[in-house]
Amino acid sequence: MDILKNKVDSIIALKDTVKNKLQAICDLLESEISYYDWVGFYFRNGDKEELKLAQYTGEETEHTIIPFGKGICGQVAVSNENFVVQDVSEQDNYISCGWKVKSEIVIPIFVNKENIGQIDIDSHTANVFTEKDEELLTYICKKIAIIL
Repeated sequence: MDILKNKVDSIIALKDTVKNKLQAICDLLESEISYYDWVGFYFRNGDKEELKLAQYTGEETEHTIIPFGKGICGQVAVSNENFVVQDVSEQDNYISCGWKVKSEIVIPIFVNKENIGQIDIDSHTANVFTEKDEELLTYICKKIAIIL
């Protein structure tokens, strides 16, 4: 995971747009971690109580806007806490992005102690996420907060 952290640091350091950096991080994670089947960023949509899809890698999703409180992402927007779901079928408040998705991890991004967005990872494998994933993604979110 340290190699991935170094690669993320290199992306963050690039002289490029924030959008391109976020896309590069999505692409990196999806290509380097075999069970990361969809990687994306959602950010608060202006003053609205909803999230809007930004950069992502993976299958297209119809969930480009997610109300606060709805689904895993919407719950993280309210709770301000990491949310690891090892088996999405056990979640009542889950928005399905596709029948292949078996587990999901969502980590919030804080700027000046405010939850402004999140990274969302879907996996086609159940019970796959570990503390190492949570630690890596938290690290990435802290790095991204610096450039936002």
